[in-house]
Amino acid sequence: MWWFTQGSCFLPFFLVVWSSTSFILSYLIALFRRDVDVLFPYISDAAANPPESCIFGLMTFVSACAGMATIYSRFKFVEKLSEETRVVNPQLNKTTLVLGILSCIGMCVVATFQETAVTAVHDVGALLFFVSGVLYILLQTVISYQAFPHESSITVCRVRLAVTVIASLAFFPTVICAFFVKQTDLHRVKDSKDYPFHVASAVCEWVVAFSFVCFFLTYIDDFKRFTLRVMTELG
Repeated sequence: MWWFTQGSCFLPFFLVVWSSTSFILSYLIALFRRDVDVLFPYISDAAANPPESCIFGLMTFVSACAGMATIYSRFKFVEKLSEETRVVNPQLNKTTLVLGILSCIGMCVVATFQETAVTAVHDVGALLFFVSGVLYILLQTVISYQAFPHESSITVCRVRLAVTVIASLAFFPTVICAFFVKQTDLHRVKDSKDYPFHVASAVCEWVVAFSFVCFFLTYIDDFKRFTLRVMTELG
C-alpha cells in the first residue's frame, strides 16, 4: 500500500502538491511569456493575464475545495478525539473550522477576480484568505498543544508553532507595505519610490502562502490514523 493512501492522508498530500503546483506553474508560464519580472512578483501578478490566469483560477478553485475537505476532516478528527479525551475545547474546534472555510472562500475570490480586472474585490478576497488563514493555523497550533500527546508528537507541535510564527510575522509586512505600493503595472520600475515596499510585500506574501502549505504538510501523519465514511439514513 502506498503511504499516501493510508487513512485519509491523501487529502493533505493532494492539497500540498496541488497548491504548490498552482503557484509555481502560473509563475513559470507568466515568466515564459514575460508577463512578469523574474524577481519579486506578487502571486496575483503571475495570474493576472491569460492563459496563466485561467490555469491559476481553475487550479486554485480545486485547491480551495481540497482545502475545505481537509479542514473539515481535521475538524471531525479533533471532534472525535475530544469526545474520548476531553482535551480540546469543542467551541475552539468549531471556531477553527469556520476560519478555515472563510480562508478557502477568500482563495476562491482571489482566483475568480483577477487583480487587474476587479482590484477591490480581489484585494478583499486576498485579505480574507490571509487573515483567516493565519488565524486558522494559529488556533490549530493551540489545539495541537492541547491534544498532546493524544494527537501529534511534540516535534510536530513545535514545527506547527514555528510555521505559525513565520506566517504571522510575514503577514504584517505583506499587508502594511502593500498600502504604500502605488504602481499597478505588472512590470515594476526599480527606481520608483514604492519599489522597496513592493519587494517587501511580495516576498512576505510568498512566505505566508508557502507557510500555509507547510502547515498542511504536518497533517499527513495524523491523517493516516483515521478514515471518514458517508452514511445514508432513510427516515
